[in-house]
Amino acid sequence: MENFEDLHTQYDLMIHKIIHSLHIYKNKPEYYQTGLIALWEAHQKFDHEKGAFPAYAFSYVRGRILSQLTNENRNEEKSIFKEMEFFDMIEDEHVNEGLAEELLYSYCEDLTENQRKWVMYTCLYMLTVSEIAEVEDVSISAVKKWRKGAKDKVQRMLDIKG
Repeated sequence: MENFEDLHTQYDLMIHKIIHSLHIYKNKPEYYQTGLIALWEAHQKFDHEKGAFPAYAFSYVRGRILSQLTNENRNEEKSIFKEMEFFDMIEDEHVNEGLAEELLYSYCEDLTENQRKWVMYTCLYMLTVSEIAEVEDVSISAVKKWRKGAKDKVQRMLDIKG
């Protein structure tokens, strides 16, 4: 059979017609490239004894473009949220951080500086005693003393207010 350049020239219009008939309007060059690859594969796999090449080429190219279209639609459905309401439902994690910190500070008025550090590290940042000790560069027993003092003072405040 002829070389691929001649085949490309001869079936160029067919590929464009297939793309148009499938109502493809996005990524046309990509689908055209898929059509060319399919045409080349059809040329390689064609058996002269089984029929005419134009019909085989048409169905092969159309099938390959349809497969790509199906795969891309499937991937798009998996990765894109079509409803903007979804984004409205997502809560901004940082909105309430200031309120939480302010509320914690209101309970920490009577605490020492180190006891306040323990409360903030524990409640806001979820650090363990050993992690706090590492951050503050003090011993673990020192942080445990901060914790005990803070718990005792906050408990007394809650007992008085309650």
